[in-house]
Amino acid sequence: MKTNFVEELKWRGMLQDIMPGTEDLLNKEMVTGYIGFDPTSDSLGIGNMVQIMTLLHFQKAGHKPIALVGGATGMVGDPSGKSAERNLLDEATLNHNIACQKKQLEKFLDFNAGANSAEIVNNYDWFKGFSFLEFIRDVGKHISVNYMMAKDSVKNRLENGMSFTEFSYQLVQGYDFYYLWKNKGIKLQMGGSDQWGNIVTGTELIRRKASGEAFALTTPLIKKADGTKFGKTEGGNVWLDRAKTSPYKFYQFWLNASDEDVKNYIRIFTLFTKEEIEKLEAEHATAPHLRTLQKTLAKDITIRVHSEADYNAAIEASQILFSGTLEDLAKLSEELFLDIFDGVPQFEISKKEIETGVPVIDLLAEKTQVFPSKGEARKMIQGGGVLVNKSKVEDLELKVSASHLINNKYILVQKGKKNYFVIKAN
Repeated sequence: MKTNFVEELKWRGMLQDIMPGTEDLLNKEMVTGYIGFDPTSDSLGIGNMVQIMTLLHFQKAGHKPIALVGGATGMVGDPSGKSAERNLLDEATLNHNIACQKKQLEKFLDFNAGANSAEIVNNYDWFKGFSFLEFIRDVGKHISVNYMMAKDSVKNRLENGMSFTEFSYQLVQGYDFYYLWKNKGIKLQMGGSDQWGNIVTGTELIRRKASGEAFALTTPLIKKADGTKFGKTEGGNVWLDRAKTSPYKFYQFWLNASDEDVKNYIRIFTLFTKEEIEKLEAEHATAPHLRTLQKTLAKDITIRVHSEADYNAAIEASQILFSGTLEDLAKLSEELFLDIFDGVPQFEISKKEIETGVPVIDLLAEKTQVFPSKGEARKMIQGGGVLVNKSKVEDLELKVSASHLINNKYILVQKGKKNYFVIKAN
């Protein structure tokens, strides 16, 4: 069942700007449209997921999606929304990054759908043989400096200085649109709202250079309710590549979304229908403490980006954190154990000492700084507030030994309900 693309974006809160005539064109025929992706990393991040989902909705509406991976523009850098110039990448690095991103895009878009199969193009293919003199003669003469200076992406940077390389970026991106319009019949470019200026430079170039017509559409930039940047945690970007962001941490990112944010996220990042989402919202409203929206979103997106097995492992790991036993902890791989307790204070102790046995109070207040003094450690153990490897410490004379080591290396200490510490035996 084909959907109405513009209507779909509207109710999901994914439509910012749209050029007049765009919706009429989309309702009239199968349109080929594209979005550009920045290849400065070997993985896409969840910030890119908005554009991936836009292309996915575009394809579900019966149109043909093209993902442009910017092998040429990645060598230049896009100034839009940036406060500083990017590092330029060499060709070998770019090619590696592009190959990795292609694999990720293939998880979401259908590349075997017949007439509206997805495609990936690389703008290096048409820029590699384009000389500078040809470019300024065939492209530069059609767009005035006044027109380029009026763009927000340029105006916002002029005060602190801007290189000619970055100033000319909108011409390069504009030529991408012209090239794809002329050679692939692409009539629509989409992107984040920070790309509006660059996109309409493309439509203007098509109009001035070839008297042609092309269209533009953008999505809003996601802002979190607390004002912090979407797609980042204290540890940095949240990536689609499991080697950069583990499935457990990926799952936790969505699970920890605020009630205010999750209402936007579930519309943007899932394929649930409006009716399904409204039903989930009603369920969530009756019992917010159950976090129905967060759990549903985290499950859906973790399975689509990673796998059902990864989702199940994340659930199991989460349960171990709150109600697991030593046996449960022992089942965890070292990687998953460290993922679960990433960011908690860590201490080190000699493995030889552990093998001979260390009195628990000495371990907590002398060998490590879990407690500032032996007196405080003793008092909290007597009050039942100390757990070692998920077992309550009831014996003040307990000796912690090699039998306590998880993965033959770690001891997990819990002080009160929420304070965890990892002691590593080296």
